[in-house]
Amino acid sequence: MVSLSTMELGKVGIWWSGTWGGADGVPGGPATEMEALGYGTLWSSAGFEPGLPDRFRRLLEATTHVPVASGILSIWHASPAQAAEGVGALEVGHPGRFVLGLGASHAPIVEQLDTAYALPFSRMVGYLDELDDLGPLVAADRRILAALGPRMLTLAAERAAGAHPYFVPVEHVARARELVGPGPLLAPELAVVLETDPQLARARAREYTAGYLRLPNYANNLRALGYDDDVEGSGSDRLVDAVIAWGDAATIAERVRAFHDAGADHVCLQVVADRAQGFPFEAYRALAPALLGG
Repeated sequence: MVSLSTMELGKVGIWWSGTWGGADGVPGGPATEMEALGYGTLWSSAGFEPGLPDRFRRLLEATTHVPVASGILSIWHASPAQAAEGVGALEVGHPGRFVLGLGASHAPIVEQLDTAYALPFSRMVGYLDELDDLGPLVAADRRILAALGPRMLTLAAERAAGAHPYFVPVEHVARARELVGPGPLLAPELAVVLETDPQLARARAREYTAGYLRLPNYANNLRALGYDDDVEGSGSDRLVDAVIAWGDAATIAERVRAFHDAGADHVCLQVVADRAQGFPFEAYRALAPALLGG
C-alpha cells in the first residue's frame, strides 16, 4: 500500500452520494468521464447498509487510475472486520487506489438501527484500535476520518492520514488546519450550485441545507463558528452563502481557491442538483476548465 498524498488525491475531486447516475461504475458513465475531465478523486457515501458496499468496486472498475474514496463508511454500520475485508478485496484488483473514509455518522441515523448513539468519539478510538490489529491494508496512512470538532480533528491527525470535514464554511477549514498542523491531509467537502441568480441559487442550495441542518453534529459545528441565529430551518442567507458556493464557474473556482488558501489540500466538490434528472454532467463539465486548468 502507498500512503496518501496531495499529489495522489489531486487538488479537486468529486463528492457524490449514493449511486452515480443510477448505475455506479458503468464504463463510460459518470465515473469514467469525471476521471477523463481530470478530477482528482471520486468520493461516494457508503450508505447505511452493513459492510462496505459493492459500488466502490464498480467505480474502480469503471476507471483506470483515479483514487476512489468512501465519504464516509459509518463505524456503526460496518464492523472493523467488515471494513478490512472489503478493503482487502478492493486491493487485490486495484492496488493503492481505494481510500477508506470513516465517520461516526449521526444520532438520528444510527438510532434507526435500534442502537444508542453513545460516546461516538470513544467508539471511533476503539474502531481504529481494532483496525490497527487487522494489519496494513487498513493502516493509519490509508484511512481518513470525517471530523468537525477539535477532538475528532486531533484524532484524524494522530490516527489517520487526515480529516474529511463535511458541510463547512471556509473558516472551519482554517481552524482545522491550525489544529491538525501542517502535515495531515485536509480534504473538506464543498457543495456548489452553478447558478448566478441569487434567488434561484439559494432556493436550490436550501434543498441541500435543509436536511443537514436537522443533524445536530452539523448544526452545532456551525453554531460554534458563530452561526447561532442562522441554523433554523434551511438556514439564513448568510449561512447558505457560507456553506454553498454558488455563481458562475469563475466564482465557484474562487471559493475553491479560498478553501485551499485556508489550508485544504484537496477539495471534494459536490454539485447540488435535482437527483431525478440524473448525474449533473453538464455542471462538472462547465466547472472543469476553471477548476482544473483545462
